[in-house]
Amino acid sequence: MTRPTPAVRERALSLPSTALPAYLYDLAALREHAGAVRAALPERVELYYAAKANPDPEILAALAPFVDGYDVSSGGELSHVHRAVPGRPLAFGGPGKTPGEITTALELGVRRFHVESAYEVRMLAVLAERTVPGARLAVLPRFNLPVPDGSLEKSALAMGGRPTPFGIDPAEADAVVRLLTDGTYPRLELRGIHAHLASGLEADEQLAVARSVVVWATALADRHGVRLAEVNVGGGMAVDYTRPETRFDWAAYGKGLGELADERPELTLRIEPGRALTAYCGWYATEVLDVKHSHGEEFAVVRGGTHHLRTPATKGHDQPCSVLPVDDWPHPWPRPAARGDVVTLAGQLCTPKDVLARHVPAAGLRAGDRVAFSLAGAYAWNISHHDFLMHPRPGFHYLGG
Repeated sequence: MTRPTPAVRERALSLPSTALPAYLYDLAALREHAGAVRAALPERVELYYAAKANPDPEILAALAPFVDGYDVSSGGELSHVHRAVPGRPLAFGGPGKTPGEITTALELGVRRFHVESAYEVRMLAVLAERTVPGARLAVLPRFNLPVPDGSLEKSALAMGGRPTPFGIDPAEADAVVRLLTDGTYPRLELRGIHAHLASGLEADEQLAVARSVVVWATALADRHGVRLAEVNVGGGMAVDYTRPETRFDWAAYGKGLGELADERPELTLRIEPGRALTAYCGWYATEVLDVKHSHGEEFAVVRGGTHHLRTPATKGHDQPCSVLPVDDWPHPWPRPAARGDVVTLAGQLCTPKDVLARHVPAAGLRAGDRVAFSLAGAYAWNISHHDFLMHPRPGFHYLGG
């Protein structure tokens, strides 16, 4: 069980039933966590927030004092983040960029692009000359690199070191570097190398991957006699839903990055965490509607479900949660209650996949009690299938603003 912060607990219990379910974001907790992450990183390590994890404007604004910029991965994300935190640096990445998206990025002042293919390099060059003639653009080719043996074994989501649609095959690296350095496209500057290879890695695994990316990138640059200003080693820091009390070891990671940076003082290192920054600041609060007994097990049906909080269904885990007892029972009919010690928490959808957490220790759980699902500050509402069965959408509350 993972307990909500006092501010979240108070709001979860004070909301009327008709205002549930609701997402509750503790912005004070977010700022504290982001500040600790920033403090753990060396000066020559830049921190960009991967907006895909949670693009809520209040989240983006709360992170602003602690990040160097924002990584966006679509034209819609780009425009949204530009409005939410105007004037902040943006890096435009992601596969399958359209001409319209690149044009919009150029018009909005984006001058940093993570390109995923030689095709994107050529498209960017032509569109830049047409849209912002004379402007100089920083380009970081993203490569799908080989990685040290075993580095990605524990990854929950690997995007490199194997056949994937992400990044450029290393066999094409020399051709892409020549394209950016032989004068064909003088407005495009090879700023550095980008590689986001996996998600769900702990600090030692992340450091092994970061070192392999830097070694590979500098060898490529040396082979062509060019100087790289930076290497982006991506994000993917682990968030463990099975052990929510543990967190990624930012102190160890920062120390390791500092040692890596000291070995190559000409380089700036850049990281792009998303989930590991915001997951811990969000809770999905709801209410138990019914408690049912079925074939020797007990189920609690709660307002909402995986159409609001898709993460457990997507990742196949049980979402950590806390039960918040409510003594008041305003109805004239009997109040259902659990008979045993463990209960499976399910939503309102007409599918057996609508399960938020299995076999939760919740002796005596009753209809009318509240449940606060933690680690809901990233890849939660924004990846969910909101309109399935057309249930009401949740509320959104930002605490400590």
